[in-house]
Parts: sequence; structure tokens; C-alpha cells
Amino acid sequence: MSSILANHVDLAPIRGDTMNEKIAVIGAGLIGRAWAIVFARAGCSVAIYDAVPEALSACTKLLHDNISDLAKHGLITETPEVVLARIKPVDTLAEALKGAALVQENVKETVEVKRQIFAEMDKLAAPDTILTSSTSWIPTSEFSEHLPGRHRILVAHPVNPPYLVPLVELAPAPWTSDETVKRAHDIYTRAGQSPVLLKKEITGFLLNRIQGAVLNEALNLYENGYASSEDLDKVLKDGLGLRWSFMGPFETIDLNAPEGVIDYANRYGHTYRDVAKTQLPNEWNAATLKQIEDERRTVLKADQLEERSRWRDNRLMGLVAHKRKQAT
Repeated sequence: MSSILANHVDLAPIRGDTMNEKIAVIGAGLIGRAWAIVFARAGCSVAIYDAVPEALSACTKLLHDNISDLAKHGLITETPEVVLARIKPVDTLAEALKGAALVQENVKETVEVKRQIFAEMDKLAAPDTILTSSTSWIPTSEFSEHLPGRHRILVAHPVNPPYLVPLVELAPAPWTSDETVKRAHDIYTRAGQSPVLLKKEITGFLLNRIQGAVLNEALNLYENGYASSEDLDKVLKDGLGLRWSFMGPFETIDLNAPEGVIDYANRYGHTYRDVAKTQLPNEWNAATLKQIEDERRTVLKADQLEERSRWRDNRLMGLVAHKRKQAT
């Protein structure tokens, strides 16, 4: 396949002999379990720890279900049992961190909790262990500034679920060492992820800021009576999302005018500027959200959310499998 048509991400099925590092996953919730799958399917031994024993004891069955779904779609080269065997629940934080090349933290999303867990991990982990956080919003500097090992700490923010959506945002603090960033980038790449690097800190990183802009305008359009929540969802899933599943906004505009980006800007830039002036921040009003909730519950009952989430994951698996087939 020509370099123009080839996908830039390695889309071969994940092989179990890709890596042999030990990875520690802290937090056995939805994101933690997904990260455990990412690293285990790549060949790593994974120690998973959670301060809540019930969460830890429940994770094995949930992991098996998710890994089995991957096997059904041909997205792993080994049996689910072989991949699952690489994931070991452990009873203490110290046991999880012992010998780990990288730690992926997935605990409560508050600055206070992040500061506490990273202070503990900085004391317990070997000096060369990379410490990362899955936080969606909190910059690295807010929980690492006063730690002796702050040079080996950074945010590695995934997209839910990371074992299906490969993007991971690497967001170091000003004092995170270049060597740490380089090593982390290499580990995530070899694990089958698609890392991007933030050149400087900003709240929300890249993905959530772009997603927030879309949500802001969708809420405005809904609140002002322009369309139903269902039709606004269709604008993305049956419109923009089809292109965005394999190319981003800059490549999109580069291909949407005969002579590329500048040509597109000359044709449509003034209109986008005028529209942007009318796009006010949305207040996320309770009444608006209740209306959207009510509309959503008419098409999906609350007790069906978990089942629909697994449906979503299987749709994503089908899409990933399709992209891999097309890339080869």
C-alpha cells in the first residue's frame, strides 16, 4: 500500500510477545481494567491493585468478558485465558509497584487524592519507574511539584476504553525529564497505543478541550430549540464522525478544497469566523440536561446502560478490525 493511503498507526493485531515489562495498574475500575488489557495483550505482566477489595475481586470476570470480546473480533493473537493470566490482582500498593517499569494510576479525580497517591508511589517505586496518571483534567504540575521524583511523573490520559481507542495524551510538567517522556512514549507505542505529546500544560489537555467545544455547541443548539438530542447525535455519528474515524480536522479541510488548506480558508474561513462570534459558552443548565436525560431514557432505559456500553465496545472492535483490514 502506498504511504499516502497507509494508516500512520500500527494496526496489526496485537501480539502477545511484543513486550516483557512489568506494568502496575492502580485502580481496578473501568479505566484501570482497560489499561490492564492494553498491557497484558502486548505481553506485559500486569499487577493490578485497588484499595477497595470488592473492586479488585470483581475485576477478573469483567476482564475475561472484555478480552473474550477482543478474541471474537480477531483483535488478539492469543486465547483470552493466556492474556488474562498475565494480569495479577495484588493486595498492596507496594507489591504492585515492585519491579514495575511504568505505573498507570486511575484513582479518584481530585487534586487531593492525586497528591496523596503520587506521594505514596514516589516513596515506594524504584527510582527509574515512570509514574503516570490517567486523569482527564488535572495537569501534572498540580500533583507532582513538591515530590522528590517529580522528574519521572506525567499524565498519560487515555480515551475510554483505551484497549479499543488507542490515543493516549502525554502531558508532562515543566520539570518532567525528556528521558521520562521518551521512555513513556516508547512503552505506549509498543503496547499498541497512539501517543501524542502536549508541548505545554493546559487544563483538559487536547481531546477534552476539542470534545468540550463540540459539546458546548451541541448544548447551545439543543437549548435554543434548533434540533432534538437524537438529531444532533446523528450530525456526528452519520456525518462528521464518519470522516473523523480515520482523519482529523486539518486533513479534512486539506481534502475539502481543490488546492488544500489555504484554498479552504479562503472559501469558508470568513463564515466560520462569523459563526464563532455567535457560539457562547453554555452553562450546562439543570433544566436542559433533564430534558436531554428524558429524551435519552425514551430510547434507552437506565437499566440498559451497561448492556449498551458493551454494545458500544463491540461496535468499536468492529471498527478497529475494519481499519486494520483496510490498512493491510
